[in-house]
This record gives sequence, C-alpha cells and structure tokens, in this order.
Amino acid sequence: MNHNIHTTYKILAVIACLLSTAVQAQEKRNLSLEEAVEMSLSHSNELKISQAKVVQAAAAAREAKERRLPDVKISGSYLRLMQPDVDLKIKMGSGQQQTTGENPTPSSSAAFPTVNQAAYGSANLTIPIFSGFKIQYGVDAAKYLWQATQLDAQKDKESVIQNTIAAYVNVYKSKAALELVNENLHQSEQRVKDFSNLEKNGVVARNDLLKVQLNESNISLALMDAQHNYELSTIHLNLMLGLPEQTQLVIDSLDMAVPLTASESYDYWQNVAIENRADAQALQYRIKAAQTGVKATKGEYYPSLALTGGYIAAYIPDVITLTNGLNAGIGLSYSPSSLWKTGAKVAQAKAQLAQAELSAGVLNDGIKLQVAQAHQAYLSARQKLRVYNKATEQANENYRIMKNKYQNALATATELLEADVAQLQANINRANGKADVLVAYKRLLQATGTIEKQ
Repeated sequence: MNHNIHTTYKILAVIACLLSTAVQAQEKRNLSLEEAVEMSLSHSNELKISQAKVVQAAAAAREAKERRLPDVKISGSYLRLMQPDVDLKIKMGSGQQQTTGENPTPSSSAAFPTVNQAAYGSANLTIPIFSGFKIQYGVDAAKYLWQATQLDAQKDKESVIQNTIAAYVNVYKSKAALELVNENLHQSEQRVKDFSNLEKNGVVARNDLLKVQLNESNISLALMDAQHNYELSTIHLNLMLGLPEQTQLVIDSLDMAVPLTASESYDYWQNVAIENRADAQALQYRIKAAQTGVKATKGEYYPSLALTGGYIAAYIPDVITLTNGLNAGIGLSYSPSSLWKTGAKVAQAKAQLAQAELSAGVLNDGIKLQVAQAHQAYLSARQKLRVYNKATEQANENYRIMKNKYQNALATATELLEADVAQLQANINRANGKADVLVAYKRLLQATGTIEKQ
C-alpha cells in the first residue's frame, strides 16, 4: 500500500510539474480591474449590436423629420411608334375624303401626319402644409424611441461591466485558491518526509504515516481541481476581453478592496435607483412614444393640405411641341372612410399605451426587489467577511496549538490533519469572502444604475 501511495504521489507530482511548466510558458499580462472593464466594453459584441440599434433608431428619427421636406418626382419617356392603319368610318370636314385602307387621298394624308416617335417629361413638387399633425407626432415618437434605444444600450453596457467584474473576481478567487492549495501541498510533502523519518526510527506508528500520505494525495487532487478552475476562469475572462485564450492574467489584488464602512440605508439606494436606472427611463420614453402614437393615429380623421407645383414638356414630331408647361396650386385630400376605419387603429394605439404603462409598474416593482436583494447580499457579504477573518485567525491558532500538542504526544495525527484542513478552508473562505464583497457591492451599483459612474 505504501508503495502504491508513493507511486500515485509521483504521478501527481509529474502532472502538477507539467501544468506549472505549461502555465509559465504562456504569455503573462498584468491586468487591473479598470483595464479589464475598458477592454470588455470595446470588445463586446453585445454592445456592438446595441450600438447598431441606436444607429437604426437615429436613422428612423431622421426619416421622420424628412417627411416635412418637399416631395419631388421626375418622370420622362421616349416612345417609338409604328405607323398604324387607320380606317375612319366618319365623315371628315369639307374638302376631306374618307381614308380607306391602302389608298389614302392627299387630303387625308395631310390630316393624319406620320407619327413614329414621341417624348414627354414632367416634374412634380408637393410640399405638405397640414396632415392632421401626423408628421409632427411621427417625429416626436421617433425621437422618443431613439432616446429609449440609447438608454437600452446604456443598460447593456452596465451588464457588460458587471459581468466583467464577476469574471475578473473569479480569476482572482481561483488563483488565490490555487496558491493556497499549492502552499498547503508543500507543507504536506514536508510532513510526509518528517513522518517517514519518524516511522523509520519507530517514533510514530505506520498508521499515522499512512494518514499523512493519504492527506497529501487528497491535497494533490485538490490542486488539480484548483488548477482546472483557474484555467477555465482565465479562458472565460480572456474571451470577454478579446485576448488569446492561453494568456496568463496577473490580477491586481488591490482591486479587491472595498471599504467596510457602514452602508447607506435601503431607502437611499431605492431613491438612487429611481433616479438612475436606464431601463426605467427608457420605458418612460416608450410611454411618451405610445402617447404620441395615439395622437398621430387620430390625425387620420383630418384632411391633408399641400402646395403643389409641376412642369410638363412634350414633343411629337409634326404634331405638337410643348414647353414651359408650368402649374402651381393647393391640393386638398380627405377620405370619408377614415371616419369608420380609423377607430380600430386608435384602439390599437391606446392598447399599446396601456401595455407600456402597465410594464412600467411591473418594472418598478422589479427594481425595488432587485435593489433589496442586492442591498441585503452586500450587507451579508460584509458580515461574512468579518466572520471569515475571525475564523482564519482561530484556524491558524488552532493549527499552531495542535501542532505543538502532537509534537508533545498530546494530540493524534488525525487531530493534526483536521486542524490543517480547517486552516486551509478558512484561508480559502477569507480570500473568496473578500472578493464576494466586491461583487456584491458592484451588483448593488448595477441594481441602482450607477455602476458605470462608479
């Protein structure tokens, strides 16, 4: 059994060495939290999609404004005509004879000139004067939707920032766990050497040596898991930042610091959220757009008035030449059917408005719940960190006492190993708790719409 344990240990040690060598061969990059956020914002495909939507909404707003501009249409045509056969059955004026088939008289030839081509062109100009306020309301609605889309992009930006912070913290936590487990493995290896010498000299029982060797194997397995978690979290963050997947990131531990001062009350954070949440502001603009949509739809009840102008030119050889055919006037159009067809459209617009207003109420309740959850999570994370700090001090002192007791034959090897495991777990909990406070605090800022400002 002892031989098998040593063989397993050697295999694990070789694997750990290979992993360590592979990591050292990777490119290292120092990365602060602020730099990580900036890189993720510039690389995020989600934000690029959001920006494309903003550009689309801006174009829609510009299109609505352009409906105020004159509408100009130019058309023209050139025709080649075949000479038709004309057989008139009516009597012509005095001096003219009836044309019959293939033998027209000279007088009929003069009456019907040969026409084999024709050309004409026209240009029309229409300037809207009144259209039931549909144009103005359309401009206002498009502007509100554009502003709402910009706020949607702002909300997406805040989500990317929070996700980047969480990924950055995960790398820190996995790296801290890896270092702690690795340090604990070195201590365990030294303990195995010490126990082996003591066992050879008959000071400790072989059973105690097997216990410390088993503990060493368990720590080796834990080290492999910690290495795996660290590599996955690093790859995740590298993908978010647009870096090569194998880039080894050096996280700044100072970025994990969050002041543990007394936080503001829930009411304070609730008021901050009401003032700053981008999604709530976006929904208010959508409500305004829906209100404007109702007014624009009602505009179909009214007639439309526009200034009109045009130019006509035509040329038919030996028949007519028309130039400077200018015209101008005022055009009025009205569809009486709008009196019974517009009602359904107005009802649809009002239903959309009602949905938007109800969605605002649902969103406000959701914001209150999100702020409450984030606030409580932040307070809990701070309290847990205080407990973790105290527990780490206790675990360190407990291990020191157990080690002294074991050296004086007052404690068993099992008790010593239990104290060692408790010390390792306490140190990992403290490192994770420190990072969890930062994540909880940033999540609270996200819930209140102030994470980018901070």
